[in-house]
Amino acid sequence: MRIKLAAEPAAGQHAATRTQLLEAGGEVFAEAGFRDATVREICRRAQANVAAVNYHFGDKEGLYTEVLRYAHVKAFEAHPLLPGVEPGTPPEKKLRAFVHSFLRRVFDKGSSSWHGKLMSREMIEPTVAMDALVEERIRPMATVLWQIVAEILDRPVGDEQVRQCAFSVVSQCVFYHHCRPVVTRLNPKHLPLDAAGIERLAEHITNFSLAAMKHLPAVKG
Repeated sequence: MRIKLAAEPAAGQHAATRTQLLEAGGEVFAEAGFRDATVREICRRAQANVAAVNYHFGDKEGLYTEVLRYAHVKAFEAHPLLPGVEPGTPPEKKLRAFVHSFLRRVFDKGSSSWHGKLMSREMIEPTVAMDALVEERIRPMATVLWQIVAEILDRPVGDEQVRQCAFSVVSQCVFYHHCRPVVTRLNPKHLPLDAAGIERLAEHITNFSLAAMKHLPAVKG
C-alpha cells in the first residue's frame, strides 16, 4: 500500500503568504517606521507564522527593502510615469503628465495608500535600503524628469540648472504631501484630494514651474 506523504505548501500558497507579508509590512512600517516596527505585528496582520519573514526575506531588513520595491512597483502599475504620452509630445505636456502622475501616486487612497507615508519616513530617517531604492527606482524616474526639463530649457541633461529646476518641480509635489497637516489647517479648502483636486494642483504646479523656467536668468559662465 502506498503511503501518502504530507504535501509541501503549493507555490501559490508561498506567493500568497509573501504578498500578505509585503502588504502588512507596508502598513506597519508606514505607521511605526523601520526601527519600531516588529516582525511579530507584521506577521499577525499577515496571518502568517513569525518564521515566514525569515523564510521569504531573510530578516526584517530584507523584508523592509522588498516592501519599498513592492510599493514602487504597485504605485507605478496604478499610475504610470508618463500616462498618455506619445512620441513627439511637447515637453510641456510631458511635464504636466509627470506631475499629475506623481501627485496621484503620493495621494493614492487605494490598497497601497501607505506608500506615500512610507516614503516620507524613509526620506526623514534613511535606512540601508535607500541606496538600492535610489539606483533601482528613483534615479530612472529622475532621469526622465531631467530629460523633460532639458527639453524645456534647451540645455544639456547634465546642466546644473536642469537638475535644480527638476528638483524644484518635485519639491512642490512632495510639499503638499509632507506638509499636508499644516496646509489643511491654514486653508481647509485648499487641498481636496479627489481626482478633480489633484488635477487642479497638477495644473498649478506645472504652470508655475513652466513660468519660472521661462524667466530663468541665464547662468554666467
